[in-house]
Amino acid sequence: MTSQRSPDAHSGDDVLIALRGVSKAYRRGKEVVPVLSDIGFDIRRGEFLALMGPSGSGKSTLLNLIAGIDNPDSGSIVVGGNDITRLPEASLADWRAANVGFIFQFYNLMPVLTALENVELPLTLTHLGRRERRDHALLALELVGLSDRIKHFPSELSGGQQQRVAIARAIVTDPTLLVADEPTGDLDRQSAEEVLTIMQRLNREMGTTIIMVTHDRRAAEHAKAIMHLEKGELAERVELRRE
Repeated sequence: MTSQRSPDAHSGDDVLIALRGVSKAYRRGKEVVPVLSDIGFDIRRGEFLALMGPSGSGKSTLLNLIAGIDNPDSGSIVVGGNDITRLPEASLADWRAANVGFIFQFYNLMPVLTALENVELPLTLTHLGRRERRDHALLALELVGLSDRIKHFPSELSGGQQQRVAIARAIVTDPTLLVADEPTGDLDRQSAEEVLTIMQRLNREMGTTIIMVTHDRRAAEHAKAIMHLEKGELAERVELRRE
């Protein structure tokens, strides 16, 4: 059962991310190509939001803006009380490292590192000692069901297992926000279902806030809400109700 509500209906302490008047265009020579136009909505803490839309609708651009990978041309993006559009590049990089976990379509694992070493990699930028980094990485791999694959290299793992390692790497720093860009786009249906189930568990059991870009309606239905974009504008938001 679904019901539609206003995309910016949320307010108060439960709001983690607030976008107001966000616009973005890219330049191809002398041509200006608008991508997002006056986007405004809130994302609550503990949300699992799927962003959908046709190719060119701006969904990946929107994800990159929220994650601090790119900057809007205008508007504000406030995450956890910080307006990330006002941060200098060096401060923004530090903010991303501390607050955002990334899951990509093609895993982006280091081929010369084991699963454990890949997951441990983000922790080398923290103050944690070697033993603490290993313990955190082992726990993250346990959460995604790969405790028995810690010494395997990416080439020795299936696509689904590699994506689960990528999820473990994304959550090992206990980020405020988990962003996923087509995380099941390169997986078979069974592996995709396993990955999406893990993401649901992270959201439901650990309260992880997740924003996922996908073109797959079946994948999107694992989220708590679906937001549709059309030609750079919000078309609708659908809340998914589950027993």
